[in-house]
This record gives sequence, structure tokens and C-alpha cells, in this order.
Amino acid sequence: MSDKVIGQPLDRVDGRLKVMGQAQYAAEFNPPNMVYAVIVQSTVPRGSVLRMQTAEAEKAPGVLSVLTPRNAPKLPGLDKFSAVPILPRLTVMQDSEVLYNGQPIALVVADTLERATHAASLVRTSYVDKPAKLDMEAELGNAQPAPAQFGPPPGHTRGDVEAALKAAAVRVEASYSTPTEHHNPMEPHASIAVWDDPEHLTLYDSNQGVFFTRQFISGLIGLPQENVRIISRYVGGGFGCKALPWSHLILSIMAAKAVSRPVKLVLSRRQMFTLVGYRPKTLQKLELAADAKGKLTAIRHTGYSETSENDGFNEPFSNTSGMLYACPNVTSSQKIVRLSASTPTFMRGPGEAPGTYALESAMDELAYALKMDPLELRRINHADKNPEDGRPWSSKSLLECYRWGAERFGWKKRPLQPRSMRDGDVLVGWGMGTATFPAYRSPASVLARVMADGNAVVQCGAADLGTGAYTVFTQVAAEELGLPPEKVRMEMGDTVLPPGPLAGGSSTTASVSPAVRDAATQARRKLVQLAVADKASPLHGLAEKDVEVAGGRLFSRKDKGRGETFAQLLARQGLPHVEAKADAAPLPEERKYSSFAFGAHFVEVRVDEALGIVRVSRIVSAMGAGRILNPKTARSQIIGGVIFGLGMALTEETLRDPKMGRVMTADLADYHVPVQADVPDIDVHFVDEKDPYINPMGVKGIGEIGATGVAGAVANAVFHATGKRVRDLPITLDKLL
Repeated sequence: MSDKVIGQPLDRVDGRLKVMGQAQYAAEFNPPNMVYAVIVQSTVPRGSVLRMQTAEAEKAPGVLSVLTPRNAPKLPGLDKFSAVPILPRLTVMQDSEVLYNGQPIALVVADTLERATHAASLVRTSYVDKPAKLDMEAELGNAQPAPAQFGPPPGHTRGDVEAALKAAAVRVEASYSTPTEHHNPMEPHASIAVWDDPEHLTLYDSNQGVFFTRQFISGLIGLPQENVRIISRYVGGGFGCKALPWSHLILSIMAAKAVSRPVKLVLSRRQMFTLVGYRPKTLQKLELAADAKGKLTAIRHTGYSETSENDGFNEPFSNTSGMLYACPNVTSSQKIVRLSASTPTFMRGPGEAPGTYALESAMDELAYALKMDPLELRRINHADKNPEDGRPWSSKSLLECYRWGAERFGWKKRPLQPRSMRDGDVLVGWGMGTATFPAYRSPASVLARVMADGNAVVQCGAADLGTGAYTVFTQVAAEELGLPPEKVRMEMGDTVLPPGPLAGGSSTTASVSPAVRDAATQARRKLVQLAVADKASPLHGLAEKDVEVAGGRLFSRKDKGRGETFAQLLARQGLPHVEAKADAAPLPEERKYSSFAFGAHFVEVRVDEALGIVRVSRIVSAMGAGRILNPKTARSQIIGGVIFGLGMALTEETLRDPKMGRVMTADLADYHVPVQADVPDIDVHFVDEKDPYINPMGVKGIGEIGATGVAGAVANAVFHATGKRVRDLPITLDKLL
């Protein structure tokens, strides 16, 4: 075998391409004869289009077509997807109904982007107004049970919660809310639709899963899947909003068919706030009960999340309450509230991020009611197996995360009393929160090919959202093939490659890396078999087990000078390459275990008492996330997740006009994501964790766990600093003054 590559802090293999502008994102392709499309959006929150004046737009210079509900092609395949709760009901001008402010109601196609944008501004629309539902609290009486999305509907019950609450020595009850939030990846959504002929379609699209997108498009427009090619080699961030197909993708396909030319459709930053999903607002209530020693005796977690009028998407915030802490009596339930708004979707740590904010805040409140250290309360209630179903954990290092993080942070010096730490006029507070996220795995296929020049190409149609997948898969292949990483080229994000999973649920690395390893191992074995069977090879006659590979060379285990390079072997054999394909998928025995990643965040805040301004000055995050393939990219992932959590805690909030339903914070000037000045150094540590059950590589996902628990930790630190408990995110200065 080669020198160890897995586990090394390798720089991103795609980094140079990106900083030099040579990595092509979806909007950067320019097929011949391409034209541009711009969406016209509704300006009312609810109603129907009475008339649309398009003559002026149609006569504008360069305009090729104006599509509206009256001339847009019908998509009979759309109905088959309407019953799937996670899929948004696409608003693609199939009728004149307006369901929310910002809905696509027309599409202008022109020979330049500027001309298309100008012509779109010339479209005049009259509406028949209808009553709109814009106030979530006012609609709580019409809430409906949250539907199932992946498994059973959210909610869990065990034991007798009512009896336990009544008998409790200590009990806390509080309501928490999280606002509507938007993903805001650096790269806006973009699609280029190219009809190669009437039966073959190519799409350059920014998405998190080319095969999932192909399956959807195929069913929608009635083309065989093999006639649809999706290309998404580089993605400038997704965080969940690029997981599912949205209306703009379908509109680009319709427009390309209408004008018989390739059509590029790129959303503006403002359109990103209405057309591609968001994290829905949640209203949560938690009741916790414990005995005098701090042992939990009851948890009740209920609440609501917003959704659109015709969709069933819900934010499963109650999932964590049933499994994170050992408690004999638990009940949770959720309802959805339908509003005149666009459809929500997954956002980094869906369910777990807002759920842990409420749960970890409530645990902190319980600790104060008990006059107990918040960390000690969590240790007392550590779950040694999954309390929901009794299954053993595939691995769990949460106690080690608590230990390491607390020691690194200096937690033992923390006084329990709020407002007891100062630095001049600044109040200082320390808070902590537990992080968790499920460890998922999906089927994946990989092709590994060793070329005649001694380099290797490894292929899988999975997605890299900018998170380092290209790099870690290169490392796995390089180690198994016995090649330096610079001699391995990873190819991803194209449906002509072997099938890869949707990049969601922090599952890509855990799903694909076992297939990469298996394919590379098989290719290496084929090279060894060729060599020992070749009479002209220096390795002829050796047993396969006595041949090693390293540095692109095969050699005798006993005599390293006896050997040859891959290129020499393939040249003598007259072979252009040696290849192997491998498939990896979850195994039935893996279901015997409950698989999660766990961690702990320790946060210091500094609060200006006079102004109410909160600054996070220190963060320590300890994570137990299985085998770490690359500590540099893994640390980057956790840092990104923590920053997401800081945004949730302190700055991010999407505001809609209460009368018109228009998003008022539809740009990065008004929607406040954390910037460099808001983020201190984040001290990330991965505890050594071996998981023999989760998958053959022992890998857990880390893309989302970093975002969980952070908002609760910040809120708890703010309480420790100020004595004020803020239960409605974000924690803005007006809530502290």
C-alpha cells in the first residue's frame, strides 16, 4: 500500500481552479446561440391574474418570446409530484392563480440579459385580489398535523408525561421561536437549458444532486431519463436550497423549447428570497421536569412551523427531544400553518438547528431552576443508548466532547450566577449547548480507472457543494491505488458518470467514500494480477499478497527494488487503462444500530450593557464524528456550521410586509449574515472516534452538525451575561435593553 493519504490535511484539489476562475459554475457555460430569460413576479400576496399586457414587452428590441399562463406549455407530469411532501409544488404558469407575492407569472426571453430585464419591466398585470394569510399567529387555529416527509410524521411518545410533570420536583415551561431564514449561498441559482433535439435535453444547473434532478425532470416532461443530461460540476454553496428542483429550472426548459435556442436563466439575489425556499418560522413550547438531583423525568415538546398554502413541508424541530437525553417520559408533536408564502425547504441542520435551540435553552433554564451547572445536568442525563427505540449507538463520544471542550474552554471557572462576570462596562457570559445530527448513508457507484500514463481518473455523479468532497475522495482513491493525490483526478456532478447520491443530510462522504475505496482497491488488484501473470514483469510468479503499491509503482514486499511502474506494465500489455466499478449501499445489519454524530459548543459573549450589543468573543467546539478523512476540510465544515449558528442566534431574520407579503429583507444589506468582524477564532477539535458499524469507512457526515446547538449556546451565554432570557431569535439589542 501507499504512504498514508487518508487523514492528512490535504489542500483542496479544486482550490487552484476556483481561485483562478477556471472552475465552471452553471451560469458560466455559454452554449452557441444562447439567449437569456428573466422572470416576471407577482406583486400581490393572493389572487389571480385578471389580464396581462405583454404587447410592449413583445415589441421591445431583442425579445424572442414572452411566456405567460395563457401560452405556457402544460405539464401534465406536474400532478404526480404534488403528493410528495418534501417536493415544492412548482409555480410554473400552469394557471392564473397567485399563491404568494413574488410568484413567477411571466417569462421574457431576449438576446441579451439587459434586453430581457428591460422587457420584463414592461409587462403590466391586473389582478383579482383574494384574502391572504400572512400572520402565522393568527392562523394557529387552522393548523394541521405535520405530515410525514421521510419516515413517520414528526412526533414521539413514550411513558406517561402528564403524571411525570405533576410529580416533578422541579419543572420549567417556556416558549421559543425562530424566524424565517434564508440560505443565501454565494452562487445564485442558475439554469441553462439546451434542447439538443426534440427528444434530448441538456441542463447546466446549480443543484445538489444531478441524478435526483434528472429523475424529477424526466417524470415532469415525459422524457426517458437517459435522454436528459444534468451537469453541475461545481456548486457555490447550497445549504439545502439547491437540493430540490425549483420553478426557474422548469421555466428555462419551457423557454428553450419555445424559442428553439439554449436559454440561460439566472436568479437575482432578490429573487433568491422568494423562488428557492427558506427555513420556516417555528413556534415551540417545551416543558421539562426533573427530580431533585437533576435526572429528567419528563419532556414535552410541541409547536408549529409555517408552510405554503398547497405544500406540506415541515421543519421537524421536535425530532431531537426524543433521542438526545435519557428520559422515561417524552411526548412531542408538530403542526403546520399554511400561509400565503412560497414553499419552505431544507436549510443546514433542518429540524435539528431550531430544535436544539429550544431544547438547549430549556435545559439551561432547568439547570438554573435546579441551581446546577448546565454541563453537569447534561452529563447526568447522557443517553447510553437511543431512548426512542432502545438501539445501541453505532458509536458515541459525547461525554468525551463535553470533557475536552470544557477543559479547553476553562468551563470549571464559570460562576453559576448570571451577571457575575465583567470586563469594565462589558458583561461577560459563558454558555454551552449540545450538537447532534443523524448519520445518513445512500447508495453510490464509482468507476476507478488507471490510465496508461500512470495517472488515475475516478468518477461518481455525486455533488461537491464547495465542502471538500473532491478532495477527500481523491485522498481515498490515492491511498488505495498507491498514487500521490496529484496523479488522481476526481470527476463529479454529471449524469454521464456513475450514479451518486443527492448531497443532503450530510451523507455524501459517508455514501461515496466506501464505493471509491472499493473501486480503487479492485483496480489495484487488477494491476497486481496483470503483473504477477506477466512473464516479462519483474513481479512474475509472486503471490498477489507479496506485491505492494506506492508512488504509482508495483514492487515486491520483500525486495522493494524489484518492481515496475503502472505505466510500464500497461504499456507492455498494450492496455489504454485498467478499470473497476464498485457499488456501495447501506446494509441491513447497519439498521441494528442508531447512528448519529454528537458534539458540544462552548461560547463566550461580551454584552455592552448600555447599548445591548452582543459580541461573541470565543468559541470552542468539540465533535465526535467518526473517522475524519481530512482534518483541514473537516474543520472548515464545522467552522461554516458554527457561523450558520451564530447567524441564527444573533442576526438572521427574513421579514415580510404584514399587508402585502413581500419579503422586505431581500438582499444582503438588509438580511444580515455574519461577516468577518462578527466571528471570533473558532477552536474546533475532533475527538478520536471509531465506528465499526456505520459504514465500511467509519465515516459520519459533518456538514450540518456544526450548526446545531450553537444558537442555544449563544442564548445561554447571553443569559449568563445579562440575566435576561431571550426566547425569540435573533437576539437583537432591542430585546436586551
